[in-house]
Amino acid sequence: MWVFDLLLAFVSGVVVLICVLVGVAFLTLLERKVLGYIQVRKGPNKSGFVGVPQPFSDAIKLFSKEQTNPIMSNYWSYYFSPVFNLFLALILWLCVPFFSGFLHFSLGMLYFLCVSSLGVYTVMMAGWSSNSNYSLLGSLRCVAQTISYEVGLALILLSFLVLISGVSVFDLVWYQDYVWFILLGLPLGLVWFVSGLAETNRTPFDFAEGESELVSGFNVEYSSGGFALIFLAEYSNILFMSTIFSLLFLGGDLISLVFFLKVVFVSFSFVWVRGTLPRYRYDKLMYLAWKGFLPVSLNYLLYFFGLKFLIFGSLV
Repeated sequence: MWVFDLLLAFVSGVVVLICVLVGVAFLTLLERKVLGYIQVRKGPNKSGFVGVPQPFSDAIKLFSKEQTNPIMSNYWSYYFSPVFNLFLALILWLCVPFFSGFLHFSLGMLYFLCVSSLGVYTVMMAGWSSNSNYSLLGSLRCVAQTISYEVGLALILLSFLVLISGVSVFDLVWYQDYVWFILLGLPLGLVWFVSGLAETNRTPFDFAEGESELVSGFNVEYSSGGFALIFLAEYSNILFMSTIFSLLFLGGDLISLVFFLKVVFVSFSFVWVRGTLPRYRYDKLMYLAWKGFLPVSLNYLLYFFGLKFLIFGSLV
């Protein structure tokens, strides 16, 4: 019996992996199309029907190019950092229960916090091992930014976990049968979305890849396959943050098509923000994290603690 369960988990894992990678491919196409229309131009439309095969031709181009590495780089760290970056981005999806016999465990949200915090190390190693001042500066910015916003994300998540008295993803789904959590904490939803932008290094918080002043930041020395892996990891994280936002705030009805439409809408919002807002100033980014979002998250955590205490007291 356990062999059958193992085989089912393996097949489900492969299916999820393929679906995530295809989703990432079409998310890049969506981004380029949306940015094209925001900037009053077409976007990619030459390869195939309205540019649909464009992500796959990009992948073929990137992975078939020559792999170069700087002669002064720390070769093994430089080579394996993008691989581990994508690996961490993909194993994050283990904590999302797809009702397909895939892995599901009762500590899913703790797993999410642990694995997402490990992504900082791969970016730091990528920037440091390139032995370039530009990439080192980009990776230092990314580490400071990610650690700062993870504190707010963890506190927001903790607020809702206190409310449902559990750390399972299924609990989040069941407790939103009658009311979505975004109605209980709209400010927390907005803070989570902005923190998600900062966590995934997206505009207006793309300091780790600030092309205009950092020459593409921590990934400046990467080309061909290494760059493609970093790119895939970034967009996989965007899809995952959209999924977590939909689970945490928008009902989380995993077995319906509407859930995936919500994920697409949140991912579209990431692109929309990129096409609309200019880059934030770095000191204001840190000010926003520590003096803006942190007090809001802490106050809501105390509020939910009080709410839980009142509900529990009334039941007793």
